[in-house]
Amino acid sequence: MVAQAPQTGVPPQPSASPPAAMAHGDMHAPTIFTLRSGIAQGRMVYLGVGGEIDGKVNPMLVVHEGEVVQINLINGEGAEHDIVVDQYAARSDRVLGIGASSTLAFTADKTGEFIYFCSIAGHREAGMEGRIQVTPGARATVATIAPEIVRDPTDLPAPIRARPPQIVRVDLETVELKGQLDDKTSYNFWTFNGKVPGPFVRVRVGDTVEVHLKNDETSLMYHSVDFHAATGPGGGAEFTQTEPGQEKVVTFRALVPGLFVYHCATPSVPHHITNGMYGLILVEPEGGLPQVDREFYVMQGELYTAKRFGMPGHQEMDYEKLISERPEYFLFNGAVGALTKSHPLRARPGETVRIFFGVGGPNFTSSFHVIGEIFDHVYEGASLGAMPITGVQTVSVPPGGATVVDFKIARPGRYVLVDHALSRIERGLAGYLLVDGPADDDLMHSGLAKR
Repeated sequence: MVAQAPQTGVPPQPSASPPAAMAHGDMHAPTIFTLRSGIAQGRMVYLGVGGEIDGKVNPMLVVHEGEVVQINLINGEGAEHDIVVDQYAARSDRVLGIGASSTLAFTADKTGEFIYFCSIAGHREAGMEGRIQVTPGARATVATIAPEIVRDPTDLPAPIRARPPQIVRVDLETVELKGQLDDKTSYNFWTFNGKVPGPFVRVRVGDTVEVHLKNDETSLMYHSVDFHAATGPGGGAEFTQTEPGQEKVVTFRALVPGLFVYHCATPSVPHHITNGMYGLILVEPEGGLPQVDREFYVMQGELYTAKRFGMPGHQEMDYEKLISERPEYFLFNGAVGALTKSHPLRARPGETVRIFFGVGGPNFTSSFHVIGEIFDHVYEGASLGAMPITGVQTVSVPPGGATVVDFKIARPGRYVLVDHALSRIERGLAGYLLVDGPADDDLMHSGLAKR
């Protein structure tokens, strides 16, 4: 672990139960199914694509009451098709050519079994009909199949404030382990200290940082660490190429204030990074940063798996997808649901929140955005030596880059952390900031303006 004091003086965490208004489905994190038109058993049918319905003919689509449901339709054989759910008045566009696609969405506010079908004349009778089962109550928690590797976003040291420079020891251990990627899905992660991202390192400008890198004796690979905050060969990577069971030490001076990425830099470098070997080091300016009520630690990365997104079982890394930049997963803090189901961010109205955000990558830039909020202050490029910019909606953060954003919570609700390249939501990339308390209808309410 990092040899630093735990965070102190943090306000007590809000209740774990979400506000009543959050009990219904989220339009930004729907339950998604994909169907492809095709021919099977001599009939015209829908074929399930991905997840537990993969390859099934006219699969049963199981959802829970209150969930937002999205059904994607792909034309698989070139005839004209659509998909209709009459009970929810939901209908897709018609798709005409092979590979053409459309979607429909609805909120499952009625329970029971309902029919989905193709409305083109004769197609339903020819076999294009399946069932949707809407089960009462919330979806039950799925049993884990592997250890959790998610770094809790509140797991970061306390602010340093004013103190003279000193020697700070940082202990990192590279651990390879099978971890939980998604419900019913696991992956062989490579980590710093057993979590993704690695530990948040906090020093002040002028400190001497003494890094002890130990490679766990059960590892199969050499590992190392490259600190973007360091000046010197490979950011320390040349001195820390470490075989299993061994330990290396590198020392550097923290010369420039800022928020910097660190990552493994052992060939294949993108392979080590995509498997989870990245983290952030904060070099505070003299006197520290302006005080806030809550601080959170969030990083974005990608996974390049052999099987499609959402497939159950164990996933393996696909090197061809990695070098051609075709990820199956986009993730906050290492896993699907890391910041929605496992560790949502929590705050109270009136509090000021700070998010230390970085992109491990290895390949994709993030357009970081919190739906329903505006950043009061953004330290652009994570430069802490310059004045922050104000009133910002979305921040562009490149792979190997970082930013610091502050904003005051004015109203309760569920705020969604996203990359505004919004297709990535459907590849696992979403987080929640849950704010308890009574709604302030002066800021937002349903219906007409009050007069």
